[in-house]
Amino acid sequence: MGENPVGGTRVLNIPNLLSAGRLLLVPVFAVLILMGQEGWAVAVLMVSGFSDYLDGTLARRWGQTTRLGQMLDPVADRLYILTTLLGLAYHQVIPWWLVLLLIARDAVLVGSLLMMTVEERRPLEVSFLGKAATACLLYAFPLLLLGDIEGRVGDVAQPVGWAFAWWGTSLYWWSALIYLRQAAAVLNRRDRLGTRPPRGEVTG
Repeated sequence: MGENPVGGTRVLNIPNLLSAGRLLLVPVFAVLILMGQEGWAVAVLMVSGFSDYLDGTLARRWGQTTRLGQMLDPVADRLYILTTLLGLAYHQVIPWWLVLLLIARDAVLVGSLLMMTVEERRPLEVSFLGKAATACLLYAFPLLLLGDIEGRVGDVAQPVGWAFAWWGTSLYWWSALIYLRQAAAVLNRRDRLGTRPPRGEVTG
């Protein structure tokens, strides 16, 4: 949703309600995974993944892209990814170092954003690469959960899930490098123009 101009003025619209609903499902998913209800957790993940596709598609088609939607969409995605990573690592489906690798990516980006003013952050938008990385990870998680189940379904789901996980992780860091290059360009432009903001304004 972040790649499109803000065209809608109504905050209460169907795409935003879908994003908010996805956000509300995060604690539901966390409880299910802690209770060992993998089947229901997979179902929640699938609903979340479909709603992630649907809210962006509807917002673009109906011209209902809003600032609120642009905020809710990535927040819901990040919370799902973080919750799922912790749940999968807790159940030893994935190693903890993979969790740290993905969290480190977001930590690096947050660090770069904190070096800018609010105005300087505007050019940094969600890229197609970042959306593709998120989609791969959201596909990987339910497959990895299914892969933890013994049987033919698990045998098929596990390698496919790991393939999506590696694609998603690689694209996740690739998109981060693009964001960092944009951030470096913004900071370099500030240095060239000698418009360093007053101390305390940087974190916005």
